[in-house]
Amino acid sequence: MNVLAFDTCLGAVSAAVRWRVAGGAWQAAERFEVRAGGHAERLMPMVAEVMGEAALAFSALDRIAVTVGPGSFTGVRVGVAAARGRALASGLPVVAASSLSVMARGAAELLAAEGDGRLLVVAVDAHKGMIYAELFEQAQGEAGQPALLAPGEVAALIGARAAIVVGSGADAVCRAVAAAGGQAEARLPDLQPHARALTLMATDLAPVASLRPLYLRPPDVKPQADKSLARAAP
Repeated sequence: MNVLAFDTCLGAVSAAVRWRVAGGAWQAAERFEVRAGGHAERLMPMVAEVMGEAALAFSALDRIAVTVGPGSFTGVRVGVAAARGRALASGLPVVAASSLSVMARGAAELLAAEGDGRLLVVAVDAHKGMIYAELFEQAQGEAGQPALLAPGEVAALIGARAAIVVGSGADAVCRAVAAAGGQAEARLPDLQPHARALTLMATDLAPVASLRPLYLRPPDVKPQADKSLARAAP
């Protein structure tokens, strides 16, 4: 199955394509850039670069994979809109994963030597004292649901289990776990979702009929009501 995947949810932009060559071996092309902004401007050129490196036409793809959040309001929107547009133009099915589950897949690869059965927790700083968090059982590969929580609430979910916590919110969560008498180790504070990991997940995901962003909090900026028009109304 030939897959194009991309992510723009958090502090990076990435695109990757995974395909089989004539002999049956898997090949991959990928791009990844840490970026504070400009996700929309970089994504489509990045997609063109990996498709060009793979020498694949879009008609040779079997599906498109995208992260749908949580993340920044703008970043999530960019990725979902791009996937919708590409699917509409090509007729390809789309599969989706949370940004946190893609981070968990990447962390599992980076920490493979430490796969000792500890709970894996992905914790991303969501600002204002909150954390985007999701818990994963390494042994069974089962995931919980992404949630927006205070560090103490994440610690309560971890409970007495030993855990590895990854992501930009790992230190805050580990401090809360320690305060509650638990055991957690902070690792990979700079971890971001990577489209390469999503290409590996994509074959096991079911296509979605309606692609929707996963927002766990409302946008920080809201349009103001036009008070002058309100006053002028009869």
